[in-house]
Amino acid sequence: MKTFKEFIAEVNKTTIEKKRQSKIKSKSISPNLELEKDEFDRYPNSRELRNKAKRSTVKTLSPSETRRLTNTDAPDIEPGAKGRRKVRQTLFLLIGFAAAYWAYRVKGVFWIQVAKFSLIISIFTLLLPFISFIGKDVKGNRNWIEFAGFTLQPSEFAKFGLILWCALQLRNFDFHTEGKKKIISLLPAFVIVEAIILIQKDLGTALLILLIFSGMVFISGAPAKWFISLLILGIAIGSAFVFSSTYRMNRFGALFDPFDEKYYKFSGWQPAHSIMGMASGGLWGSGLGASKQKWSNLAEAHTDFIFSVIGEELGLLGTLMVLGLYTSLIYAIIRIALKTKDNFSRYATAAVACWFIAQVTINIGSAISLIPVIGVTLPLISYGGSSLLANLLAIGFVLSVARRTPEIAFGIKQRQLRKLQP
Repeated sequence: MKTFKEFIAEVNKTTIEKKRQSKIKSKSISPNLELEKDEFDRYPNSRELRNKAKRSTVKTLSPSETRRLTNTDAPDIEPGAKGRRKVRQTLFLLIGFAAAYWAYRVKGVFWIQVAKFSLIISIFTLLLPFISFIGKDVKGNRNWIEFAGFTLQPSEFAKFGLILWCALQLRNFDFHTEGKKKIISLLPAFVIVEAIILIQKDLGTALLILLIFSGMVFISGAPAKWFISLLILGIAIGSAFVFSSTYRMNRFGALFDPFDEKYYKFSGWQPAHSIMGMASGGLWGSGLGASKQKWSNLAEAHTDFIFSVIGEELGLLGTLMVLGLYTSLIYAIIRIALKTKDNFSRYATAAVACWFIAQVTINIGSAISLIPVIGVTLPLISYGGSSLLANLLAIGFVLSVARRTPEIAFGIKQRQLRKLQP
């Protein structure tokens, strides 16, 4: 059984070997940086290796380039890719703000009209990735469409579409009079949407849809046993998918000990380095842009593991701040749902709260290795135009509900008047 010290030494050896073999231009770095294998014995401490690399680096490099080359085993990145990502995300952010403002200003009757067709629209958009000339396969998931150089994930918008349709069906629902019939009438729509997403092999979104739908069933006043039965059904389906693939079984096994030799260099690589990154951040973090794990060790550092990068760069205080912001947002959404008198708005707003709770929990749970990694973004923070646009559209809808609720609107006006008073 290896000691922790021996394990870390082996990790350092692997990292330096990758760095030695990577293609580094001679004009950017001196040949002395390519450390020979015997350097592992002379410099067992990773800090000494980094210091040696820094001393051998040409002084004309900028601080950010030096940190990237000496502290990481950065992969070859396509020139201009980082800049294009920034432009695309900024563009989606601007479109998202515009969509949120539009959703905030439209009348409530409009949303009811949209809800009548939202299920059909959602199913139609979910089928678009199966069309050969616009569908795109990303890492085995057939859930993307591409046009004009941009990629979109229809399943992100299908969440909101399903929420609106279910809220419309539950608007005049009375459990004591209609009982099981109304809830059962929602199941075919849920099953169709869930089946399409599972065919696309997007387990993360499928789990989110299940949790959102379960939350709406619970909010409608259904007995707890129904809610529990739905969750058990979801667990059974999820277990069947896990045990049907060796790859998924390994990812599930890595959940319990990602540092195990059996999993570490394979399915446990990302969870292990996610934990290592957050642990190295300490209380205050290493500083913005100074993360080491985000270079190659975390393949999805800008999406699925953005919380780990936050923990490494901003420390425990940074992660607590992010959790505090999410708590405030979800609390505000729940308060709006409780205060509104319109049943359609209440169900839809409460479902948006379930959406954010589920997505934040799954993403952070994956980052700290409490649940298996299934590829769910962190709302409003992770890179991804589809997720950002859908999240902002949902928030715009919630703000629209708040604007139309007399009690909330009156409270806002009173607060503004108090600020104007001397």
